[in-house]
Amino acid sequence: MKRLFAAIKITPDKGFLDKYHHLQSQLRYEKIKWVEDLNIHITLKFFGETEEKKIAEINQALQMVADQTRAFQISLTGLGIFGSSYNPKVIWTGIQPYVDLVEIMKRTQNELKSCGYEPDRQNLVPHLTLGRVKFLSDKQLFQRTIDEYKEIGSTPIKPVSFHLFESILKKEGPTYIILKTFNFKY
Repeated sequence: MKRLFAAIKITPDKGFLDKYHHLQSQLRYEKIKWVEDLNIHITLKFFGETEEKKIAEINQALQMVADQTRAFQISLTGLGIFGSSYNPKVIWTGIQPYVDLVEIMKRTQNELKSCGYEPDRQNLVPHLTLGRVKFLSDKQLFQRTIDEYKEIGSTPIKPVSFHLFESILKKEGPTYIILKTFNFKY
């Protein structure tokens, strides 16, 4: 069994990363599991623990998605939280424009039906997870800091591919291994 997910790897510009690191620094006393720079990605589909014999079938479906998708351009924009201000769970940044991204997410869900993966029940909200909140000792400081970074943004990013990743969980954080790359058509 392998823990798998399909995602677009994102490499934000230095300006975005500088602000991200400053945000981390301001919240360094809170228990937040931050996404490492090299692991920043937009998840298209999380498979979880998957039998290795299903990988070829998944790859075939993902190749169909890539063959139907043109390269597109996005920017990371804004900062928000999932959960409530009383009980935040995830710190995320938005993606604009998100129409192309929603289309690739829908296409991914549709192609994977043939592999036995039902579409996610929740609405498709294109976002990039930056951190997972474990525990907050100062919720007011947390909210003020999030408000301070609401306007965070990146220069345009043009993804040209996505990947099937294996995620190996370790005490110090996950290691992501690219199993296969799927290039968008141009």
